[in-house]
Amino acid sequence: MCILTSRGSGTTTAGGLTVGRLWLLLLTLLVVACEDDGPVSGTKPGVDRAMGSVPDAGFARALQPRAFRFPEDHGAHPEFATEWWYLTGNLHAESGRRFGYQFTLFRVGLRPGEAAPDSAWRTQQIYMGHIAISDVAAGRHHSAERFARAAAGLAGASTSPFAVWLGPWSLRGGTDLFPLRLSAGNDDIGLSLQLQAGGKPLVLQGEDGLSRKNASPGNASYYYSFTRLPTRGELRIGDASYRVAGDSWLDREWSSSALDEDQAGWDWFALQLEDGRELMFYQLRDKQGRAHPFSRGSLVQADGSSQALLPDAVKLTPLRHWRAEDGARYPLAWRLQVAEHELDLEVQALLDDQLMDHSVRYWEGAVQVSGSHRGRGYLELSGYEAIGER
Repeated sequence: MCILTSRGSGTTTAGGLTVGRLWLLLLTLLVVACEDDGPVSGTKPGVDRAMGSVPDAGFARALQPRAFRFPEDHGAHPEFATEWWYLTGNLHAESGRRFGYQFTLFRVGLRPGEAAPDSAWRTQQIYMGHIAISDVAAGRHHSAERFARAAAGLAGASTSPFAVWLGPWSLRGGTDLFPLRLSAGNDDIGLSLQLQAGGKPLVLQGEDGLSRKNASPGNASYYYSFTRLPTRGELRIGDASYRVAGDSWLDREWSSSALDEDQAGWDWFALQLEDGRELMFYQLRDKQGRAHPFSRGSLVQADGSSQALLPDAVKLTPLRHWRAEDGARYPLAWRLQVAEHELDLEVQALLDDQLMDHSVRYWEGAVQVSGSHRGRGYLELSGYEAIGER
């Protein structure tokens, strides 16, 4: 087990969201480096190079809609290559000071299924974790990264009661999932939060929970979300602690392949509007930067009902870009229009440098929503390093 941390100029950042054979190879190399106490070196891959469309032999694939089973599906799916428990949120202290946070635990399978129980140290699964805090008032973004093999209790997942953990980092709940207790941190930052159900049911994204990324069979994930979870607890940066409250968003996905050869990355929006609605939309992009026809999303009403958003219904226009030190340009301000639902939104990053730059590079951070409706949310931008490096 080890903790890998990387810091940029005035910023501590964390790495990425990927699926596929190259990502499995990357994680294998990282874990070997951790166990040998050696450095991780080499060029960090972009998402287009880390996400593969050809599945590893033997892993299950998301081919068609399925009947979800709970609480079992809150837990791990080792027959698939990759999955994650992904939380983002906007919080505020009693003084009004604003923060964004991210907490993610990834499971990555080296081989499908669980290893034979002939040794407590034998495993076919690796877990990776990210935590990140955006301190808006200070203009600073902090994060950390952690790895462990799913052996000897170092990392794993269970369903009754629910738990997923990576060393001392964990997300734990009851038999019915909520309330969830999040605990993660290191010497620099920490999160200790409790998340309530909030009254809205989970949302099955895509086609009854099957989220197709392109026309190739199996290039899809099973995907559901809890779009607004009232959150309270404590947040720590260095020696300073803050009592915080706000709302979180939980995404669950598992898959064995996703992006096709012509796809570079995506622009993902998770927005919580003040009128009680939530909007999720991911715009997939090809390697020329054009929107892909398999982009998808959903609009969740205040009563919990939801409608699918297809690419023809959503117009996205980038308004402002920020250039990272490596030269990649990230669109950090957008106009997002959904005429059918009378939405004309402007989405602005609360901080420019919320770049994740550990094992894989991408941008993810807290945003403010204005225009026809006000709100808050999170934005994720992946694959821009590939376009910038061409």
